[in-house]
Amino acid sequence: MIHSLFLINSSGDIFLEKHWKSVVSRSVCDYFFEAQERATEAENVPPVIPTPHHYLLSVYRHKIFFVAVIQTEVPPLFVIEFLHRVVDTFQDYFGVCSEPVIKDNVVVVYEVLEEMLDNGFPLATESNILKELIKPPTILRTVVNTITGSTNVGDQLPTGQLSVVPWRRTGVKYTNNEAYFDVVEEIDAIIDKSGSTVTAEIQGVIDACVKLTGMPDLTLSFMNPRLLDDVSFHPCVRFKRWESERILSFIPPDGNFRLLSYHVSAQNLVAIPVYVKHNISFRDSSSLGRFEITVGPKQTMGKTIEGVIVTSQMPKGVLNMSLTPSQGTHTFDPVTKMLSWDVGKINPQKLPSLKGTMSLQVGASKPDENPTINLQFKIQQLAISGLKVNRLDMYGEKYKPFKGIKYMTKAGKFQVRT
Repeated sequence: MIHSLFLINSSGDIFLEKHWKSVVSRSVCDYFFEAQERATEAENVPPVIPTPHHYLLSVYRHKIFFVAVIQTEVPPLFVIEFLHRVVDTFQDYFGVCSEPVIKDNVVVVYEVLEEMLDNGFPLATESNILKELIKPPTILRTVVNTITGSTNVGDQLPTGQLSVVPWRRTGVKYTNNEAYFDVVEEIDAIIDKSGSTVTAEIQGVIDACVKLTGMPDLTLSFMNPRLLDDVSFHPCVRFKRWESERILSFIPPDGNFRLLSYHVSAQNLVAIPVYVKHNISFRDSSSLGRFEITVGPKQTMGKTIEGVIVTSQMPKGVLNMSLTPSQGTHTFDPVTKMLSWDVGKINPQKLPSLKGTMSLQVGASKPDENPTINLQFKIQQLAISGLKVNRLDMYGEKYKPFKGIKYMTKAGKFQVRT
């Protein structure tokens, strides 16, 4: 199974390595570095790289490559899912998953990795089970460990490890019983110059924070469960019930966890929440070009679009840009040719626009193609697919918990061609 794990930063340095079965030389990462050079962007590095004696499987998150080395052929998604689980665990333990934080907590990182894999095979990947095995670092615990020479490893085996519900510890007690669910959808889309949708799909997740006493049994039903396609569940979900009734029935883990992730790819179901009007022109004989874009809301069910950031990689022939935004701030880097416009919130009564001229290289030929526009945005209290939670019921316990559902839509890779 997994022999080794290498953590590589964006500058190509291996800053952490962990071996389970046998020590694999760092030189195996040379194949990864070659693939990284061929890829134009970090996201374009192939997730599976075959080498003469190993396979390298990698994920790229938080500007770090997590590279697993395996010697026998295994289902690649199995290893990739495990690597994502490693990243999520680090984020849960330390708040953020970054190179400085991992270096500062290197002892805890090694202890956690030792528990997550046993002889190269996944063992404990549930965050709350791991937290019983390895206590999360705190300033006080770090000071005590330094003075006494002790470690963060727990004294006892987690109580849930030997039960039929290994993801939940026994004897959980809370003064305030509450269950919160966040429905977060990320829309990936390519819009052509006429405003038509070339491709659009939604990646959605339901993240939960459950703090309930005892051993509650929850059911979550949706208004329109048929929208959900290509669904991936947390192990706690009873799949038979979902197949027959389209209802989520589960005994939840204690604390934060991802209940399910789903995919909506039918073009007619994906509403595009923003539009961009653009007029970008380059003239053959002139050293000036025209640049004009306007951003507006579309199919947002009356919700406000906020956190809007527009970026565009301008052609090499553009020397500088003289632009005036109607709202927000903009920057243009003459070296990288990257234009960035921080719009903020969109007011439907007064649409934000960015207008001005571009200074072009004298004598340079007109660019072959116009630049593409990339958008980032957030819409609170809206799931763009139309997914709605109908009700959440609890069985097995007598108290009444506080329940809350929150929706959010944000842009993934949202691109407008001009």
